[in-house]
Amino acid sequence: MKRTRPADSSTTTPAALQAQARVWLRTLTSGDVKPWDAEAFRRWLATSAAHKEAFYAVRQRWEQLRPGVGELLRSNAQAARQRQRSLHAAPSGRRAFLGAAVGAAAVAGVAVLHPPAGLWPAPTEWGADFRTAVGEQSAVTLAGAVGVTLNTQTSVRRQDDGGIDLLAGEAAVDLPAAGRPFAVTAGAGRSVGLSGRFEVRRLTGAVCVTCVEGAVRVEHPAGVRALRARQQLVYDAAAVGGAADIEPLALSAWRKGELVFSNARLAEVLDEINRYRAGRVVLLNEAVRNSRVSGRFVIKALDSALSQLQHNFDLRARALPGGLLLLS
Repeated sequence: MKRTRPADSSTTTPAALQAQARVWLRTLTSGDVKPWDAEAFRRWLATSAAHKEAFYAVRQRWEQLRPGVGELLRSNAQAARQRQRSLHAAPSGRRAFLGAAVGAAAVAGVAVLHPPAGLWPAPTEWGADFRTAVGEQSAVTLAGAVGVTLNTQTSVRRQDDGGIDLLAGEAAVDLPAAGRPFAVTAGAGRSVGLSGRFEVRRLTGAVCVTCVEGAVRVEHPAGVRALRARQQLVYDAAAVGGAADIEPLALSAWRKGELVFSNARLAEVLDEINRYRAGRVVLLNEAVRNSRVSGRFVIKALDSALSQLQHNFDLRARALPGGLLLLS
């Protein structure tokens, strides 16, 4: 199996060192560490004090999460069964790694290829030029005067044409009054902003494009669509949907520090909260998963939002190490 190994550098930024440390942790917990891997890791760790600090910080976060994961696997049969199925389905060379990582993946309710609690980037996000952590937002200026704001857990890569490739997460683009078009590639489609502001969101296999102001052209193998202000569409690898009008209150809510829901399923609301909150909220009460939620929550006060949801749906909360919160 070909390994992805972080490059040695004494001048790497703190964010890049954290990313390298996550890759090393993944390698060292894979259960298939070669002597040359161990030697390369020792060299990387000895490069500078910043390298050591980055690795110990990442390792500490993972160790804080592990007790909570173990408790969940002991107390929740469904999560334990999912872990066991993943172990049997995996090639033998990777089972030791799965034993450590798939428990957290079961908590997240995602495939084992997705990193536990976002501890390291997923393979599809390696090579990103810009990345934000859980709860973090970041603004960059590209192509001269194009403002791009990255929402929480977002990874993007620069394109040769001056645009970006959205690998995961959500990006908002602010175009200058007089400038050339700016393109955001995400999955099978490409969104070209002609003027104004637009947003692209890519969380799973589907991509959502929203035109806030001006106009956006969405290019897809299944066809080309035009969006005007306050319209959005969704596409995946096979098809592209039509333009639909959206409520003004929902426009760019995350850029205003809010999460807005209108008749959304409780499970979907918690999934969205998990994007902004360190750790993981796990809903164990299947009876209320499809219950509907409408409201506005402040991103900086998500614990208050969770308390409100707990009260509204008569849920019992149990906090575990590593930021895990079980709702039953």
